[in-house]
Amino acid sequence: MKKLILFVDDEPNVLDGLRRMLHDQREIWEMSFVCSVDAALDQLSEVGFDVIVSDVMMPGKDGFEFLKILHGSEKTKNIPVIIVTGSNESALKRRALDVGATDLLSKPVDREDLLARIRSVLRLKLYQDELEDQNKILEQRVKERTIELEDSRRDIIWRLGKVAEFRDEETGNHIVRVAWYCRAIAESLGMGRDFVEMLFLTSPLHDIGKVGIPDEILLKPAKLNHEQRETMRQHCVIGAKIFRQDSKAMKSLFAWRENHSHPGGKKENNPLLKMAASIAETHHEWWDGTGYPRGLAREDIPLESRIVAISDVYDALCSERPYKPAHPERKVIAVISKEVGRHFDPDIYNAFEKSLEEFRRFRAQFADWNGESCS
Repeated sequence: MKKLILFVDDEPNVLDGLRRMLHDQREIWEMSFVCSVDAALDQLSEVGFDVIVSDVMMPGKDGFEFLKILHGSEKTKNIPVIIVTGSNESALKRRALDVGATDLLSKPVDREDLLARIRSVLRLKLYQDELEDQNKILEQRVKERTIELEDSRRDIIWRLGKVAEFRDEETGNHIVRVAWYCRAIAESLGMGRDFVEMLFLTSPLHDIGKVGIPDEILLKPAKLNHEQRETMRQHCVIGAKIFRQDSKAMKSLFAWRENHSHPGGKKENNPLLKMAASIAETHHEWWDGTGYPRGLAREDIPLESRIVAISDVYDALCSERPYKPAHPERKVIAVISKEVGRHFDPDIYNAFEKSLEEFRRFRAQFADWNGESCS
């Protein structure tokens, strides 16, 4: 493929001389000749040149302004530029190099000197292009690897959320639906992308503490007595501890990293763990302060937990359990609406109402194996 070279000079006779001088290079170079910087910029808007050879002293926009324009554009900033100046114009030469010229040529231009400079900057451009291509490949690989790691992290988090459900098979796709309900409510509230994504990832972990509840209580096909209810309520405390207490394995990993001078040791206040712990602990708190385990009220209850609370109750009422049938949606909404201002945050309820069509779609999409539905 021919290399593309652009020559810029306000004197037509100089351009004619260059054209005749380089006539025998047409087999390997595609050359364009223009009389002004504006004409050069028009050419550059349509053609990706490999080298530019420009005079410095021109009426209107001169070579210095041309260099500044070239270096200010992502499209043209890496094009090598040879600036042509008078042999005694030392100050102009230094200024041209300071502004970004790749090389300099003195007038009158010698053919062999011109050929040597153009070939030199073409080699430089080739190396630059190869390096840029390699960087793009590396950037793409890093991006792909980052996506793989993010997907792996999401997969691990959701599999962890399924741990509690494996002990209670009747809950089916409960955590999947709750995650999508929470996302819909958070978006309806106008929350930022980071919050929405973290809520989507961590809300499936709200009942992880149930792994610490005995089977005879967790799987009891009837209502729990007072003592059993108190034990069941401990799943909130257990869940929070899971996310807040460092495991021995992680402590040993952080120690190993420090001993081997690896960057990226323990990160304090990991936002995912912080939100997961918050939801696990407080998703059974009530707006009026009568919930558990801490008796928090109103805005003292974390926003993420207020969102999970209504999503969790909606799905639980819509779903069949060993101790109850699935309720029709109109009854579910009636039950929830009566609890607004007592159990549920009124603002969250308003967002819930706006999101009901999405809830229905998610419930149909992630229906349990037995085909139950909230209709």
